[in-house]
Amino acid sequence: MSLNAPALSATVKSPLDLIGRTPMVEVTKIDTGKCRLLLKLESQNPGGSIKDRIAVEMLDAAEREGWLKEGGTIVEATAGNTGLALTLVGRARGYKVLLVIPDKMSKEKIQHLRAMGADVRLTRSDVPHGHPEYYTDMAERLAQAIPGAYYVNQFANQSNAEAHVKTTGPEIWEQTGGDIDAFVAGIGSGGTITGVARYLKSVGSNAQIILADPVGSTLAGIVNEGVPGPDGSYTVEGIGQNFVPDTADMSLIDKAYSIPDAEAIATARELLLKEGILAGSSSGTLIATALRWCREQTEPKTCVTFVCDTGAKYLSKVYNDAWLADQGLGERELHGDLSDLINRKYERGDVVVAGPGDTLDTAFKRMKGADVSQLPIIEDGRLVGILDESDLVHVMNTDEITRKERFAKPVADAMTRDLDTLQVKEPLDALIPVFDRDRVAIVLDGEKFVGLITRTDLINHLSLNR
Repeated sequence: MSLNAPALSATVKSPLDLIGRTPMVEVTKIDTGKCRLLLKLESQNPGGSIKDRIAVEMLDAAEREGWLKEGGTIVEATAGNTGLALTLVGRARGYKVLLVIPDKMSKEKIQHLRAMGADVRLTRSDVPHGHPEYYTDMAERLAQAIPGAYYVNQFANQSNAEAHVKTTGPEIWEQTGGDIDAFVAGIGSGGTITGVARYLKSVGSNAQIILADPVGSTLAGIVNEGVPGPDGSYTVEGIGQNFVPDTADMSLIDKAYSIPDAEAIATARELLLKEGILAGSSSGTLIATALRWCREQTEPKTCVTFVCDTGAKYLSKVYNDAWLADQGLGERELHGDLSDLINRKYERGDVVVAGPGDTLDTAFKRMKGADVSQLPIIEDGRLVGILDESDLVHVMNTDEITRKERFAKPVADAMTRDLDTLQVKEPLDALIPVFDRDRVAIVLDGEKFVGLITRTDLINHLSLNR
């Protein structure tokens, strides 16, 4: 144990007592140029993100003002982390929680929220602010319709920024001993960058306030050119907007960087590989921005940013190679043949398979676990058949034996041996007749199984390679 390890805190009565006072760690294995890059680990909050801080402050204010009363319902529009924080704090105080979440958010966040007892309503992520199905508009409408509901509205709630004036800013100042030349944050609701910037300026700091913005968000353009940047889509969650939230004071920001999804995700993955820190996608955007700033400096300086939340909430996305390939974000070599459509290749171990001697029960469990509707059947390294859901249904309905006996049947009794195979060098057009027969395309290189192509794979390939 290090002699410099911090003293352990005393036992507390509630996880809420552990919010804040998060540790700070220096980046030592990634190139930061002449600068020191310090990461404040907001992922160490009990709810797993920096949003725990604002949940306490906003609900305290709502209770003081009488907007939220016993038996009431907390309603909020959220990318997930504010919802987790409000559920953590709100449920501990006896409130019901209803959350409206855009449908691009990770399934881990949604499952986490529902497990904590939140009522989660998914809405469209492809509509602009002002559309009735935009998440803030939908949340406000629901709150007006529910007796005793309180719409938190983190995007215009001044307690959002105040939480960071009271806690995050002072902690950063204390942990750096006032030695801070740049502070990097994103804008989701705007409270973090606004609150920390206000505190730093209040204590006389000259630190540059840097906005980390995803490409596709309009906010970097407002900072750098005075006009909104190009509006587009991006996969990073929790930061970036096509409007300026009321909570955000843009006049406090000195400079902005626009970070592509691929750079943000690559940075998050590099952070895990080199520093051992599991961070989410928005943290990748922040740290990529901080690294750009650090590498531009010609003399030693200190930059501070956040690990906003834990990457455990993004294992199905940021840390999933197949998902990245589906989004066109993974680094992959294109061959100009059908293999370009196959993100899950058999030779890499990406494809879930079964053997002809496996039971249907085993095959079905693998299909469910991998969320696929068909399994290649491999024997001695060769493709000998394919099993899909219709094959299973056919077996279930063909005789009078018990359910247990049906699932104990070998895969060989149910699999399809008449395979629609294509050679990897065949053109895209060769897929259409296969799909017209309502089959999945099985791609071979000679006799070697390469992988499967579905209609969705073809559509995704055409969408990404227009």
